[in-house]
Amino acid sequence: MNLEEKIMGYLTEKRYSLLKAEISQYPAVDIAEIFEKLDPKYRLLLFRLLPKDQGAEVFSYLSKEEKRSLILAINDRELREIISELAFDDLIDALEEMPANAVKKILKESSEEDRQLINQFLNYPVNSAGSLMTIEYVDLKKEMTVDEALAHVKKTGPDKETIYTCYVIDNNRKLEGLISLRRLVLSKGDELVGDIMNTEVVSVTTHEDQEEVANLFKRYGLLSIPVVDKEGRLVGIITIDDAVDVIVEESTEDFEKMAAIHPSEYAYLKTNVFTLFKNRIVWLAVLMLSASVTGTIISRYENMLQSAVLLAAFIPMLMDAGGNAGSQSSVLVIRGLALKEIEFGDILRVVWKEFRVGCLVGLTLAAINYLRVFLFVNAEKRLAFTVSLTLFITIVLAKTVGGTLPILAKKFKLDPAIMASPLITTIVDALALLIYFRVASAIIGI
Repeated sequence: MNLEEKIMGYLTEKRYSLLKAEISQYPAVDIAEIFEKLDPKYRLLLFRLLPKDQGAEVFSYLSKEEKRSLILAINDRELREIISELAFDDLIDALEEMPANAVKKILKESSEEDRQLINQFLNYPVNSAGSLMTIEYVDLKKEMTVDEALAHVKKTGPDKETIYTCYVIDNNRKLEGLISLRRLVLSKGDELVGDIMNTEVVSVTTHEDQEEVANLFKRYGLLSIPVVDKEGRLVGIITIDDAVDVIVEESTEDFEKMAAIHPSEYAYLKTNVFTLFKNRIVWLAVLMLSASVTGTIISRYENMLQSAVLLAAFIPMLMDAGGNAGSQSSVLVIRGLALKEIEFGDILRVVWKEFRVGCLVGLTLAAINYLRVFLFVNAEKRLAFTVSLTLFITIVLAKTVGGTLPILAKKFKLDPAIMASPLITTIVDALALLIYFRVASAIIGI
């Protein structure tokens, strides 16, 4: 019997004391997952059976919708307990997603000091370092000895988000350095913190974009990163768990944009049909209208198609091959841009690389296609050569276009992800048709 079945059994049989003992042994993230699957009439009951600290942790893992409904359902005492146990950055995350009535309820149960901090954090731009950070960190002074620093960590550490990295500040809270708990433990007790701290600190400002923050975590392998204001004063830290959430969020957003879908904050099964419709219809309409260009090109060469009907049979293959080739290049370049492996200054290198790849791919596919058309379609050599030459030119252009458009988008402050499969395919389709009819006109002479 799995955990979900056990919980449901205890709830339906009203064996609450056994349920309370059982759930206290399991990770909060597992309980949160089961919580959202329960019948609404059991959710509040299960939450009230959780120990205070575990309840706050479970709350932090719930979806936006569940957090809202739970806050509006619980009483003031239970809400105060959640606020007191909840990590400050998790509390800010929850508030950013709450409707006004839920926010008012939380602020009402917060202390005056907490209300001031909450209002300060809520004023930071959405998706900035300031909105991600927590104030629960360990700070030290460089005049402290190692023994004094360790005593300070033991005293203040239980209430902090992390103690693995401690931050050294002066009397004006300016960040001077950092020191790991490992270094403190392994150093002599009478050594000064200022003598053994690391002064080469990677930090971010409060208004730094969250995607840039996540890139710093990936680049330097950090567990946490300090956040400073314009004067270099330490105001908070961002921990690796928040950075991972950002990486997942940004990756999901890029995937949706690459599929021509407006990004959504909600899980698929919890998004209503009308919202899904709104997220998809705009790009589908734009792509449909832009694809009408191909129809215009075909109608312009209608007489040519009537004279050589077999030409039309190869149009889908040429368009699909070009679109697929362009999509391959765009996806790789978009990934390179996201990982900071490619910058705008690399555009000529990308063009030259994709041109060479396009030549190799184009020659290979053109040779295969020539044999297929000549041997199995029973077409004359001129038609086989026309189709194969068009395929070669289309592949080379598609690879080049697919590699350069995301870089140009980044240069003009657009998201490179929009230059992915659907848009690249639409552009390459039009180019493939123009090339095809021009080549056919030159070789076949229609």
